[in-house]
Amino acid sequence: MNINRLNTTDADFDSQLDALLAWDTADDAGDGIEETVRNILQDVRKNGDAAVLNYTRQFDHLEAADISRLELSPDELMAAASRVADHDLSALRKAAERITEYHKHQREADWSFTDALGNELGQRISPLEKVGVYVPGGQASYPSSVLMTLLPAKVAGVDELIVTVPTPDGNRNDMVLAALSIAGADRVFTVGGAQAVGALAYGTQTIPRVDKIVGPGGAFVAEAKRQVYGHVGIDIIAGPSEILIVADGTTNPEWCALDLFSQAEHDAAAQSLLISPQREFLDAVLAEMERLLPQQPRRETIGASLAGRGGLIQVRDMPEALRIANRVAPEHLELHVEDADRWLSDVRHAGAIFCGPYAGETLGDYAAGPSHVLPTFGTARFGSPLGVYDFVKRSSVIRISAEGAAHLADIAVPMANSEGLHAHAQAAAVRGADQNV
Repeated sequence: MNINRLNTTDADFDSQLDALLAWDTADDAGDGIEETVRNILQDVRKNGDAAVLNYTRQFDHLEAADISRLELSPDELMAAASRVADHDLSALRKAAERITEYHKHQREADWSFTDALGNELGQRISPLEKVGVYVPGGQASYPSSVLMTLLPAKVAGVDELIVTVPTPDGNRNDMVLAALSIAGADRVFTVGGAQAVGALAYGTQTIPRVDKIVGPGGAFVAEAKRQVYGHVGIDIIAGPSEILIVADGTTNPEWCALDLFSQAEHDAAAQSLLISPQREFLDAVLAEMERLLPQQPRRETIGASLAGRGGLIQVRDMPEALRIANRVAPEHLELHVEDADRWLSDVRHAGAIFCGPYAGETLGDYAAGPSHVLPTFGTARFGSPLGVYDFVKRSSVIRISAEGAAHLADIAVPMANSEGLHAHAQAAAVRGADQNV
């Protein structure tokens, strides 16, 4: 098997690691993606439904006289659910219950306090009104992503969830539609790509403009989200899926091999890394990968991913392993160690941290509870998993007493004058002068 082998004792280790981690949107979609997406977005903004219909015809080979023909009714979603096998439908419902329960713990409450001057200061939490959810439906369909994006928004109290899901050649995935029904999608349009992002961001004659767009997608979707940011909010600009395993050599190498495969099978740009101070363990995992790869239905994709961006990294010790993990800031971090709690406090940057060998990332993808929409490509240095907090906004609440106005004016007036904002100063001064304090 072809996979990169790195060792921190090598003189050029840093440059090797940087090269392994390097990735750009153009790597996925080719040169010219920015201009192509910009043109699509401008067209959608100018021509609305007509542009969306044109791109749906061009890219998804789906003909429709008007956008209303591309909207799925609640009855159609329920009909799709009725076609899903009982076992699969039960799994969706159980996953939905766990995801909902987890995200209920993320709810924030309004708060306020009264200071010594009698001023009441606080914060109000309000759910967003309209959220657009992009659900992948091109090369692969992910009912799990439906649950992981819609349900946190539902828990947050979002008024209306507008979903776009591409259906190339008119092929609809019943599991995806069943998940949309279970998660409570309000409106669903079978459009995708940059044109779907543009429709949600700017609104068309039929598709409502939303306040925020969330959900994973391919390179064109990611670039479209980047370009519309500011017109609407977005969650993250997602890159290829990633996993980094830190192992002390005490866990089952087969489990590690399969966890590395679980990300590599997404696409050739996905990244799977294993770090360990034990060379023998790295060799054992490699042997398991070589044994297991021929059995994998997606072995060609896995092989390409591991050869291009996969890596087995030998380190001096566990503290060095954690330092490198923080440098990578992976989407998924697995701690395959005897005592995960010992090392957990050393983790600074990771989208999701899986503690111990039984906490396989795959279980987090589907059923553990936290959303699997996570920061990628090092953005875990400042980003967080999708959650309830992504679907609310905060407003400051300020009530000023008569005494408080006089005291605050003494602070505000000289500061405003120093900035040359004299109307500001006067507006503060008149309130202060009105009080007999």
